[in-house]
Amino acid sequence: MNAIELRKQELNNCRPEPTLDAVAIDTFWDSQLAESEGRPLCVRMIPEATPYPGMVVSKVSYRGYGETDIHAWYIRPASATAQEELPCIVTFPGYTGDRGYPERYARYILLGYSVLAVDVRGQLGETGNLLPLEQGVVRGWITQGLLEKEHSYYLAVAMDTVRAIEAAAELPGTDPARIAITGASQGGGIALLAGALSRRVAAVAADIPNLCRLDFGVMNSTSSLTEIAEYLKRYPEQLEQVLHNLAYFDIVNLAHRFTAPVLMSSGWKDTVCMPETIYAAYNRIQAPKQMQDYPFSGHEVGEFQQRVTARFLQEQLDSSR
Repeated sequence: MNAIELRKQELNNCRPEPTLDAVAIDTFWDSQLAESEGRPLCVRMIPEATPYPGMVVSKVSYRGYGETDIHAWYIRPASATAQEELPCIVTFPGYTGDRGYPERYARYILLGYSVLAVDVRGQLGETGNLLPLEQGVVRGWITQGLLEKEHSYYLAVAMDTVRAIEAAAELPGTDPARIAITGASQGGGIALLAGALSRRVAAVAADIPNLCRLDFGVMNSTSSLTEIAEYLKRYPEQLEQVLHNLAYFDIVNLAHRFTAPVLMSSGWKDTVCMPETIYAAYNRIQAPKQMQDYPFSGHEVGEFQQRVTARFLQEQLDSSR
């Protein structure tokens, strides 16, 4: 057995126990989801000019968690008729990023799909954040509300994501039975949250995702989770409470809720979303799943993986017609 095969074996055996039982997880999330269902989405759509004749673009907003309006692009192939219901790919950016320009998503338009490209609240895009700031935070966003999961930034993002799927289902020209979600890093973690929490998701493609094995990540990650580590460095007495709250957003603990097919990728040299975190979640998901390994890649998504994702989406969305 060579070193690559040995490393793969180690990752396949990476199966830490959940840090919360399924009953606690389901009770919390079922309550949050039930409360969200009764709130109007207030979807608005305005045409947006584009220099690219192959796509039709609209600027969309919907009402997210805590009355924050979430902004997005809705993009359709110009060749699609107004009556044609297409698969819709919902996507979120990586940490500190934004949804960018519509042409960023041309590869999905070339597949014949529509796209809902969504900002993450408070980060670089056009979307604000009306979540109350009731205590001090470390620079960045994720320590907001860290001591109270019911009012935390992670909860707000999770519910924004579920409502993005619901908003996509309401958009003209979307087939509500063929909504997939994809993203990388933060976007990959958000995609996994959607797979665990939304009944509408038909497929999940999560590249180098965060939100997996969060306790390990807080100790070892070199990126966003260092904000939580810095907070705990200042307030070590809060460690138990913080880890307990994070556990509700950890895909390791949410893995039992997946039903839609999942594609994940892992870069073995990644120090941001380490393979030990990604595999810890992947190995517990019982839904149909695939993993793409990149032993010589860090925190990145290459063109080969983009092709793998395209084929995965075609398998899941085109065959379900």
